[in-house]
Amino acid sequence: MTIFACAGCDAVLTAPVSPVALPVHAGQNYGHDLIGVLMEPGTYAVDPEPFGPPWRPWAENTSEEVQARGLYAPVYALSHGPRDAIVIPPGDIRGTVLIPERCDGGCCGPDGRGGPNLACVQCGTEVATRIDDCGRWQAVWLDPRCVRALPGQDLVPDSVGWEHLRERWPGTPPVEPEGFWSPRWAAAVGAALAHVLAVSAGTRVTVAEGLLAELFRRPLDVLLPQRSPSKHLTLAGPGLPVVAEAIALAPRHPHTGETWQPSGAGDVVSLDAEVWTYLAAPRERAPAARGRAIPEIVYRDDPRPLLPIGPFRPDWGIFVHTLARLPQVRQPWLRAIYDRARDRPSAAPF
Repeated sequence: MTIFACAGCDAVLTAPVSPVALPVHAGQNYGHDLIGVLMEPGTYAVDPEPFGPPWRPWAENTSEEVQARGLYAPVYALSHGPRDAIVIPPGDIRGTVLIPERCDGGCCGPDGRGGPNLACVQCGTEVATRIDDCGRWQAVWLDPRCVRALPGQDLVPDSVGWEHLRERWPGTPPVEPEGFWSPRWAAAVGAALAHVLAVSAGTRVTVAEGLLAELFRRPLDVLLPQRSPSKHLTLAGPGLPVVAEAIALAPRHPHTGETWQPSGAGDVVSLDAEVWTYLAAPRERAPAARGRAIPEIVYRDDPRPLLPIGPFRPDWGIFVHTLARLPQVRQPWLRAIYDRARDRPSAAPF
């Protein structure tokens, strides 16, 4: 466990937290509703990319700066804030106070556009940024320049083994109670879709019937040519059979960030563990017997299964963000897909 303190006065700023992998949906901006807390209680993650203002338009960045970021296609703007920002759940922050003039946002709360908006109560040092606006995951981002881990508190807990992955993370349902697709699923598929395109070599990719097809078939049919030869996309991971030479969607470990590597498969693409575990073992609703007035052999379907109110759409922002950082995007056919997606965020399949 780790406790972070103010670098200026050593005041404790967090509850004890354990390191985990940065969620793939950390930078997601999704619609106009509140979408929940980014991190589980008692955890933290580190973002290796620069975080927050100042921002510079693409044209104002040098080629050396772009190469250092691992970018292979142009983006609208780049953050020049600090690297290695530490993200924790809002409930684990301690000893801070909001800076009112830094709390600008959209319609529901601060979005961090003005920089750090939390100060240390004891010394006034600007130590963190609270994100709590609509369409953004609720989180507190600690400025790595202004906080430090207390000595002797950096023990890393034992990671859950692959064989227990489904027990520890049973999966996030794809559809929310209101009938909307889960933003976490949209982000996970958006990131995975970019990688699937990169390893497809521009050929058709087929998907077997089922929920996996509902997620990937339409985007792949829209973005790739529908002609032979083709590759096949399948789910792979602990407890599942390996399909030789297929594109394997394998789980990304929530603690370590490592992707499960099946032997004998073709290309391996990482998928959010909570999404993967649900796809690997979807939970069906068991029918419940009616009361005494109805024969026991008659079953009811209440509550009804959650069904989406529209077709699935991968997250456009996560897709573009991921694809811009893959070397394959320099290939003309994939660069054309990237340019079209970047310039037309509302076009199919987004």
